[in-house]
Amino acid sequence: MAMSETLKAISDPVRRQILNLLKTGPQSAGDIAAHFDLKAATVSYHLKLLKEAGLISERREKNFIYYDLNASVFEEVLSWLYSLGAGENNDDKK
Repeated sequence: MAMSETLKAISDPVRRQILNLLKTGPQSAGDIAAHFDLKAATVSYHLKLLKEAGLISERREKNFIYYDLNASVFEEVLSWLYSLGAGENNDDKK
């Protein structure tokens, strides 16, 4: 997973909303799509990009696909973002 893919994936407000929905637990593609006034193909595209970035995973059960948040990738991104700003706080105190 490249950090640029991850940042691109979370740059879109719809994808951030999908990630927010998945914080509560796994959801089917249909459940996710029901939260948006978008065509199913558009929601599928957003899910595909999130999956390619490693931010979500999918599992199939019978005729349904369930998506789940990949928390370890989020921890990695947050750690990286924090490391970028960590030096700034020390400079402000001088």
